[in-house]
Amino acid sequence: MYRDVRYEVDGHVAILTLARPEVHNALRFETYDELECAVRSTEARVLVVTGDDPTFCAGDDLKAILKAGGAKAPSLHPPRLTPAAEALLKTRVPVVAAVNGPAVGWGMELALLADLRIASERARFGEIFVKRGLCCDVAGLGRLVQLVGRERAAELLFTGRVVDAQEADRLGLVGRVVKHDELMPRALELAHRIAENPPLAVGRLKEGLRLATDPDWDALGRWVSGALEELFKTEDHREGVDAFLEKREPAYVGR
Repeated sequence: MYRDVRYEVDGHVAILTLARPEVHNALRFETYDELECAVRSTEARVLVVTGDDPTFCAGDDLKAILKAGGAKAPSLHPPRLTPAAEALLKTRVPVVAAVNGPAVGWGMELALLADLRIASERARFGEIFVKRGLCCDVAGLGRLVQLVGRERAAELLFTGRVVDAQEADRLGLVGRVVKHDELMPRALELAHRIAENPPLAVGRLKEGLRLATDPDWDALGRWVSGALEELFKTEDHREGVDAFLEKREPAYVGR
């Protein structure tokens, strides 16, 4: 059914795996679409999201996206919440991220969009958007602050620094860190424990948490989409992408 993701069912638990290991599970347009579709259509009581080893998700597949979009950067008209993010934020199904390796860029956003995060000792996390002359998606603003506080969130966002699993644990970015070979058994154990409870009650609890703690995701999504449309046009964004593809240090000019 899907090309870029793998969807498997284990009782009342579904396992959604990003399955492009040859590019470190980087996301192209098709991957975003399949991720959104899988989340919206799931009939499971709990969803576990992970990546094919050795990476959780390396963010956007810049080569594939630039090839598909040509010289024009992707944008949403009118500005709105990213559809894949919207699917994850608004589902009543609890989402557990089993972070098996590096989760950077939208890969870190994906981990933040989950309700619970279990990290392998090999995991790393980085909001590296600033290195590409861009801002992050909504989770890096609304969810990261909830987990680590405003000051630590600001540092991670403004510097683009990548942290290892142990530091992520100390910051409160993840719920626990486990040995790599224990990651999926521990994630599935937690998912099945949740799935054993009444699904309507669990769904209401998730909805209540969203109402009690989350920002207006739709409004924030419109702001992010508009900001990205502007930033995609800057020289600094082009320099950030070129430097990454050419494997050199960037030289930003502020325009």
